[in-house]
Amino acid sequence: MSNKVTHQPERQRFVIVEDGAEALLEYRMLAPDVIDFVHTFTPASLRGRGLAAQLVEAGVGYARERGWRVIGSCSYVAAWLEKHAG
Repeated sequence: MSNKVTHQPERQRFVIVEDGAEALLEYRMLAPDVIDFVHTFTPASLRGRGLAAQLVEAGVGYARERGWRVIGSCSYVAAWLEKHAG
C-alpha cells in the first residue's frame, strides 16, 4: 500500500497524513547540495504500515533526483540507506 507523501520544504519535512495523524521525515540542508535526514516519526496508531520506509524512499528519491549527497543522521534512515545501497 502506497500513501501520498507530501513534501513541505518550508518546514523541511516529508509527511504522510492518514486518519488525521502525521508520519514524518524531517531534514536539514547542510549545503545547497547536501541533505541530512535527521528524524522519522510514526504515531502509534499508524505503526506497522511501512510509512517510515515510504517517507525515506520519497525523501532519498527527491535528493538523488537533484544529485544531492544524502546523510542519514537518523538511525532509521541510516539503516535504510545501508539496506538499499547500490
